[in-house]
Amino acid sequence: MTRIAGSHQAHWLDALHRRHAVVEDEVRTNKAMGLHNLRLKSYHSNTDWMLAANLAADLDAWLRLMALHDVEDLTHAEPDTMCFRLYHQPGRLAHHARRRYLRLDPTWPWINASTLAWTRLTDLTTVT
Repeated sequence: MTRIAGSHQAHWLDALHRRHAVVEDEVRTNKAMGLHNLRLKSYHSNTDWMLAANLAADLDAWLRLMALHDVEDLTHAEPDTMCFRLYHQPGRLAHHARRRYLRLDPTWPWINASTLAWTRLTDLTTVT
């Protein structure tokens, strides 16, 4: 049996368990984003579905990291919370004179978080 140096120390065990908890959180998040729906009969269809679910989870994580990093309620929000507050928001995208406008319902309770995210994401695409 091979021994790992430092494996009997409390801080090493703590770091190992914390890393495992992060992995379990990511798996739970990916399942919430659709990874639990692998009911298709074809291996290739399940592979495509798994890729789409992982892509959705990655996009959700990048949105929270890049646009909502300082919004307390949404920084570490679960996928259900993000769907309820941002992704299912009533609004429409309008184009006029080569510009994009996002028209949102002003009575939506999380309008400030959505406009902040929209502004930050559209500012990333502008090159000066």
